[in-house]
Amino acid sequence: MRHSKILIATTLLASGMLGLAPAAIAATPTANTVKPAIACETVYWGSTPKIKNVHAANTLHNIRSGRHTCFDRLVIDMNAKNLGYSVKYVDKVYQVGSGQRVHLSGGAILAVTVNAPAYDANGNPTYLHGPMVRTLNYSTFKQQAFLGSFEGQTEIAMSTRARLPMRVFTLDGPGQGSRLVIDVAHYWY
Repeated sequence: MRHSKILIATTLLASGMLGLAPAAIAATPTANTVKPAIACETVYWGSTPKIKNVHAANTLHNIRSGRHTCFDRLVIDMNAKNLGYSVKYVDKVYQVGSGQRVHLSGGAILAVTVNAPAYDANGNPTYLHGPMVRTLNYSTFKQQAFLGSFEGQTEIAMSTRARLPMRVFTLDGPGQGSRLVIDVAHYWY
């Protein structure tokens, strides 16, 4: 009986019916697992490749990542709209130019190809990436690697805890730019 009351209260909290925002809800224990007690169960993204074949006059300016309640997010900032990309799980990734394998920790690797260079028409970098591999240690994202930019494409890799559902979409703005957004869920819900 007590367990049922907890689940009902958790459901009401998650739906906002008790006047609290879902972000205010901590993990609620259930019989077999501890997952966030919010509407993460609506994640039906899958793990198949996400591809948009567009080539436009774009340059990459920034890469950033963050943690959310149900997923980790990678955002790639561009200077123009009409962004093309390929995002897929792979077994291995290699550095652009040298072809050397880049070893990443985690259970899976997400390869991101952006159809835009990280340099301008004069060959000057538009994105200063720092170290090639950056450790994140988020719930899902473990490491991020800037693999390089060549012939109008930029390669990035994200190591993840496991092969998990993902979604990919673009957002316009700010100004004339756009953003490529990649969300990877914390669990298979």
